[in-house]
Amino acid sequence: MEIKVSSTICDLIPGFSVGVIEYKDIQVGDSPQMLKGRLQLFQESIYFDLLEKNVTDLDGIKEWRSIFKNTGKDPNRYRHSAEALYRRIARQNYLQPVHSAIDLNNFFSLEYQVPIGVYDSDKFSGNVQIRIGAETEEYAGLNGRINNVSNLIVSTDDQGPFGSPFVDSERTAVTLETTNALQIVYLRPSVSQESKEKMTESLMNMFIQIHGGSGTYKIVGC
Repeated sequence: MEIKVSSTICDLIPGFSVGVIEYKDIQVGDSPQMLKGRLQLFQESIYFDLLEKNVTDLDGIKEWRSIFKNTGKDPNRYRHSAEALYRRIARQNYLQPVHSAIDLNNFFSLEYQVPIGVYDSDKFSGNVQIRIGAETEEYAGLNGRINNVSNLIVSTDDQGPFGSPFVDSERTAVTLETTNALQIVYLRPSVSQESKEKMTESLMNMFIQIHGGSGTYKIVGC
């Protein structure tokens, strides 16, 4: 599968890149107790940290809010997914286990303060491009609503957008039947190339440890 970042994004966000991980022959199921326990403890730790600071003071949250602003999306109305998770935790509305792929996504998104999407790659058509959403583009999202993706960074295939750092679509959602998946890590442009590689590889290794199968990763960007 070919994955490209549009030149428009590169013009708006110098140094933009994503970590792309392709998985084969995985098995999605209930999260192991190790992951459930770590996710719960981490959320409790974040909650107490947020008693002394605002969510928007956190470096990763702040940087991705700036990226939304650069593409023309109001970050106060459209909060990137990592910020949305942190705001839930600040209200003690802790994330409950869903399944192993989503739970691991949430754990790493909280740890690195960046949006992360995971998709069933057997539901794609053609290659993937990461670009800016057009004015009329929309999809049914995992938030239960029809979401307009105008001026958002979106991941698209031949059928149109299927994911973004805001909310992902129902169309390519990972389920318990998923055996092949694509993970997109919306990295912070300010982070070094070495750190981007290390984080993406770390996520891949933990994902394979839990789900089996095999994986390959690369950094794609400007």
